Amino acid sequence: MITSERMAAVDRNAAAVGVPRKQLMESSGNAVARAVRESADAGASVAVVAGRGNNGGDAFVAARFLGEYDVTVHLLGRPETITTDISRENWDALQQAEIPTEVVKDSAALNLGDPDVVVDAVLGTGVSGAPREPEATAIEAINDADATVVAVDVPSGVNADTGETPGVAVEADRVVTFHDTKPALADREDVTVADIGIPEAAELFVGPGDLQQLDRDPQTHKGDFGRVLVVGGGPYTGAPALSAQAALRAGADLAYLAVPDSIAEMVQGYSENVIVDSYAGKRLLPEHVEEILERAADVDVVVLGPGLGDADETLAAVRQFLAAYDGRAVVDADALEVVPEVETDADLVCTPHQGELRKMGGRVDEDWRERAEAVESFAADLGQTVLVKGAYDVISDGETTRVNRTGNPGMTVGGTGDVLAGATAAMFSTLDAVPAASVGAYANGAAGDRVVDEHGYGLLATDLLDALPAALWGGSDD
Repeated sequence: MITSERMAAVDRNAAAVGVPRKQLMESSGNAVARAVRESADAGASVAVVAGRGNNGGDAFVAARFLGEYDVTVHLLGRPETITTDISRENWDALQQAEIPTEVVKDSAALNLGDPDVVVDAVLGTGVSGAPREPEATAIEAINDADATVVAVDVPSGVNADTGETPGVAVEADRVVTFHDTKPALADREDVTVADIGIPEAAELFVGPGDLQQLDRDPQTHKGDFGRVLVVGGGPYTGAPALSAQAALRAGADLAYLAVPDSIAEMVQGYSENVIVDSYAGKRLLPEHVEEILERAADVDVVVLGPGLGDADETLAAVRQFLAAYDGRAVVDADALEVVPEVETDADLVCTPHQGELRKMGGRVDEDWRERAEAVESFAADLGQTVLVKGAYDVISDGETTRVNRTGNPGMTVGGTGDVLAGATAAMFSTLDAVPAASVGAYANGAAGDRVVDEHGYGLLATDLLDALPAALWGGSDD
């Protein structure tokens, strides 16, 4: 089963691995045409009612495959308002093939005639809310027709993820959906799930489609995209500063640093954009935990570990914090080794490299496929999400496993893992654990790729900070 948002991401990821949306649309339309053939004999009349998105484009393709039928395509709206290039190309193909088409500029003028089959391609899976005009009237006309109704992907007016029908909805006799069933169709017996050629790689590998989750409502306000608290430092100063700055570069609205006051002035000197709120001492100790928990209650995500060191008392403090904390946290560096020992109500993303994974009790493997299986098993046992860094990053919560392929050998330099932790925390402010870790890994690696493409190897972790926004929102080569 797949949600509409995830399906849109997989579509785009398919293009990134070499299977363009145009090819998928051709396969989708062919599948719809097969369903029409199964519903009526050759020579029957077919009315295709199409919206202006890719759902309509699928139906335009279907019409081309139904040469032995009496087909008329009804477009709801002007052709120049068709929303995607590939749908417009397939509309133009209907004109070249001289397949009868009707442009419906006024919903009151829609006349389906007396068809044997109606193809419902009015609204796609990404639409929610009650249908507007001319779609609402078109849906009513479809329901009034004495015909077999074949819906494309999901009946128009039905929310693909919830099954809700806030307004009028098509009463379909059968549904042809693509790649995987949608949640709204789970209990229906009239659904055909068509394989349209989306490769497994489009779901397994993190790609540009995953970045679609980062789209922002223009009416949002400060704080809507996350407040991150980095708990780190003591023996080291740069690591926590890198994580906090990375959280901001990856879209968090505010980044706080909880560091010992012995290094607070130095850490503040790295950037005026982060808020340093120190505690007494030279390193994190159990006596600081209550104070840190109070600060953690005011943020969306905690990053725990960068630069903390592995002193016994510091690791005891980490155990104490995790045992009491019930929010979201990214755990990195030396703090990782205590995670398997602690029972916690927190929702964690753990970001070990393979050496740290071994210390946690996980199994490592040079082959990324074998490593993915091992990480999935380890994450299931741990009950948390794990992001294992490597040439191929592996992300798993024990049920869903993703693999990230961005990044390069220049990123073996120190500090890149601190940037990853901060970027992942920014994502974790608004996304669930696996999507957050997946996008964090993708962005970190893509930033490194941009730096190396421009300057070659020898990059610094600070170079990634400047490249993160472009990696996330600057477009891609897919």
